[in-house]
Amino acid sequence: MPEQRPEQRLGQRPGHAVADHPVPERVRLPLLTLITQQSLDEDYLHAAERRAIAARDSDEPRPPVRSRPHRTAALVVALFGVLATTAFVQTSRNEDVDAASRATLVRRVSAERERVADLQDRIVGLRERNADLEGQVTAAQATYQTVLGRLRRAQTRTGYVAVSGPGVVLTLFDGPADVLNSEVRDGDLRIAVNGLWRLGAEAIAINGQRLTALSAIRLSGLVVRVNKTSLSPPYRIEAIGDRLTLQSRFQESPEGAALRDLESDFGITFAMDNEESLELPAARMRELRSVESLADRPHIPEEGAP
Repeated sequence: MPEQRPEQRLGQRPGHAVADHPVPERVRLPLLTLITQQSLDEDYLHAAERRAIAARDSDEPRPPVRSRPHRTAALVVALFGVLATTAFVQTSRNEDVDAASRATLVRRVSAERERVADLQDRIVGLRERNADLEGQVTAAQATYQTVLGRLRRAQTRTGYVAVSGPGVVLTLFDGPADVLNSEVRDGDLRIAVNGLWRLGAEAIAINGQRLTALSAIRLSGLVVRVNKTSLSPPYRIEAIGDRLTLQSRFQESPEGAALRDLESDFGITFAMDNEESLELPAARMRELRSVESLADRPHIPEEGAP
C-alpha cells in the first residue's frame, strides 16, 4: 500500500506542489472550536456595533456599566426577602392549622376511645344478660317438658287424647234368653271397668266410647248408655296397660270373682284376651258447667281417720 503524502492529509490532490506561503491558523483549528470562536466573535462584534450606534444617537452620557448588576442584585435580594417572609408567614399559619388539626384529632381519638369503652361495657352487660336469659330459657324448657308430660298423662287419664299401646280386651256376653236377668247391665260394666282402673289400666273404652272422668254408664230401660250413647251387646271393654300382669291380676281380683258369679247365677259369660296393640279414640270434649277446685274445699277426714 503506498504511503500517504502530507498534501493528501491537507486536502491537496496528488501531483500538485504545496504553496510557499504558510497555512492560516483557522484552517488548522478543529471544526467545533472554529464554530465556537467565530460565533463568539460575531456576537461581540454585533454588541459593539449596537453600543456604538446607541452612543452616537444619544447625547446623554451612558450610565456606568457596573450599576445594572448592583440594581439586579438588590432586586434579587429584595425578592428573596419577600419570598422568605411569605414562606415564614405561611409556615406560621400552617403550624397554627396543624396544631388545631392535631388537637381536633386528639379530641376525636379520646372521644372514640370513650365510646369504645362504653360499647365494651355494654357488650359485657349484654353477655351477662344473655347468659341469664339462656338460664331462664333452659329452666323454662325443663318446666315445659315437665308440664307437657303431666298434661299428656292427664289427657291420657281423662281420655281427651287418642292413645295406643298393649293391653287386654274384656268382652261380656248376655246369658240365655230364657234365664231371668241374664242381660248385662250397667252395674256389671261398672264392676269390670272399676276393677281394670284399680289394677293399673291407663285408658279404657267400651264399644269405642272412651271413658273419662265425666263418663257415665247408665241403664235406660233395657239399653246400656255410655257417654249418652246407646250400646248393644256384646260389650267389648278395651283397656291399655301391662298385658303381662293385667289379665292375671284381674282374674284373681274381687271384680273377677264377681263376674264369675254372674256366669254361675245368670249365665252371663265373659272372655279376656291379651292384645299387643290397641288404639283408643279420644273422648268428645264436653263443656263444663260448674267446677270447683279441690284445693279450695275444706279437708274432711274420712271415717276412722285420725
